[in-house]
Amino acid sequence: MAGRNRELFSDASAVIPGGVNTSLRRIEPPLVFTRAHGAIIADVEGREYIDYHAAFGPVILGHNMEAVNQRVREAMQRLDLIGVGTTDLEIALARKICAHIPSAEKVLFCNSGSEATYQAIRLARAVTGRRKIIKFQGCYHGWHDAVALNVISPAERLGRRDPLSAGSFPEVVDATLVCRFNDLEDVERTIRDHRGEIAALILEPIPHNIGCVLPKPGFLEGLRELTRQHGILLIFDEVVTGFRHHLGGYQKICGVIPDLTTLGKSMANGYPIAALCGRRELMDRFNTHPEGDVFFAGTYNGHPLGCAAALATIEILETQPVHERIFRLGERMRSGLREIVERLGIPATVTGFGSIFVLYFLEGPIESYADLLRNDVERFLTYRRKLIERGIFELPLNLKRNHISFSHTEEQIEHTLQVAEDVLKEIAASRPFSRRREALSTYPD
Repeated sequence: MAGRNRELFSDASAVIPGGVNTSLRRIEPPLVFTRAHGAIIADVEGREYIDYHAAFGPVILGHNMEAVNQRVREAMQRLDLIGVGTTDLEIALARKICAHIPSAEKVLFCNSGSEATYQAIRLARAVTGRRKIIKFQGCYHGWHDAVALNVISPAERLGRRDPLSAGSFPEVVDATLVCRFNDLEDVERTIRDHRGEIAALILEPIPHNIGCVLPKPGFLEGLRELTRQHGILLIFDEVVTGFRHHLGGYQKICGVIPDLTTLGKSMANGYPIAALCGRRELMDRFNTHPEGDVFFAGTYNGHPLGCAAALATIEILETQPVHERIFRLGERMRSGLREIVERLGIPATVTGFGSIFVLYFLEGPIESYADLLRNDVERFLTYRRKLIERGIFELPLNLKRNHISFSHTEEQIEHTLQVAEDVLKEIAASRPFSRRREALSTYPD
């Protein structure tokens, strides 16, 4: 890709560090986007792409969904940021969330998943009087020090502290214990070794930050039982899974009810809003309640535009066959990709859930992050870049998931499968696949 995209990206880099406002937006090829509608995004050179990135997942209905935009326009005509009291939109949205999310007896709004998980962990420490938390290798819960570690770690950092950022506060990082997903014995051992010290266990019920690693039968139930036994708060980070997989979140599907839940992304089809919800007695510890002592504040919390977009999105999920359609299209994509790689004899694993799909260049099984170290990073990135050249946008970063929206059509799915087959044949012709792979670092050169 050359021309106007690179020229404008160079201009961006002169005034924005690296040219992007989120680190994972910096990709090769560099692209500058000017238009989005339905399942299509378009760059500054007029090239159109079928979009499976969906801005890391928020776009569940499709880009620029008119029904959502109309509700936002209506809100703009009568409300802006008041900054005192509450609005009718906040009340209506809170009622919707409490009606749908099993763990939600009360809810508070903020602006990002990182804010929501930060507040959940702060609350857990206040309630329990303990300092430490447990997270899982590969799971992502935001940018703050307590959880910004051991995400996409290279092989040599497994089992060790692996902060995402320079400047992380060592004492905060050291208070986070990292366990292996799908390994109850590891969690039980960690709790035993730190008995009486752990305030919360936080996890993505399906680790979608690394694509899709499904929980083994009994794993989430086991976590619920262990946390109850030891007085530890169980936090489900459903920023990705909430609303995309079910109106009640993945907890509604698996039947495991956490103490606290964080939500965002698909809740408002791309408009900025997030939420923290949970048991009444826990949520009333926030000082938004007159007797609370855990600080909770934010100028833009419960902003009318985000609330209006979320209300519109949830109402569409309630009244239209969104999940039925995106689950059907997701299964068609996954089954189609499996058939292609099997027919071509390519050592690959296709996984996903509902509207999410991932093609890893490794052979299964996949039960934890460590299994994903076998992914052939070079081929993973080459495959996605070649898709982009042919008008199919899958984020060209290692292990990242793909999403299908309500706006995708059967024809677009079939076209994508044909392009995928053409690209896989081209890759195989340039360097034949081997059935044996050694573990690779997840950081590409």
